[in-house]
Amino acid sequence: MSEIITGALSHSGIAQNAAAYYSARVREFGPTPQGADWNSKESQALRFDQLLQVVDQSKSFALLDYGCGYGALLEHIHGKGCNCAYTGFDVSAAMLEHGRTAHGNDPRVCWTNDHDALCPADYVVASGIFNVKQDTPSSAWHAYALELLEHIDGLAVRGFAFNMLTSYSDPDRMRNDLYYADPGVIFDYCVRNFSNQVTLAHGNGLFEFTVLVRKDPGDDS
Repeated sequence: MSEIITGALSHSGIAQNAAAYYSARVREFGPTPQGADWNSKESQALRFDQLLQVVDQSKSFALLDYGCGYGALLEHIHGKGCNCAYTGFDVSAAMLEHGRTAHGNDPRVCWTNDHDALCPADYVVASGIFNVKQDTPSSAWHAYALELLEHIDGLAVRGFAFNMLTSYSDPDRMRNDLYYADPGVIFDYCVRNFSNQVTLAHGNGLFEFTVLVRKDPGDDS
């Protein structure tokens, strides 16, 4: 995973730092869950299953993987047998190169770090992009996260899903370089700004929560 392209949001310095962080991870650990800063393949798959609940998988769909990393979500989707046109968006050239190497010949797959090349998709999924704030103050990271959610909302036609570390995590396990969001605050923001069809899933044992935002494609609000 990685963050948005620099310049797409006003918090471009934060995005640059995040891109450098994840590029270093994948160079050290390769295209593995550890390379995307996850503990295990099992926890990564659990997150993907929760995020994909926003998708009607009985029909063909177009999906934008926002902060796609090396394409682990695409591998997961293929394993489920979904009929999906996939766009992976990431600023890390190292991450994207791994994705292209593994899936470069698939005509329904596109990899890009060009924000201007992004088109609205049926669904947008973002896994882990809000977690690693490094030395950014929590208040500035919170503002960055909300701005990024606004950006994702504008790209999602039928809905989007994302996850965040929860502020209800055990205090002795919380790290200063990570961002822990209040799930109630995030839920309220999504309902007030994006859709009244919002689901909050908390308590999967991973010290995080998942938000699913479903939208009426005919509703431009």
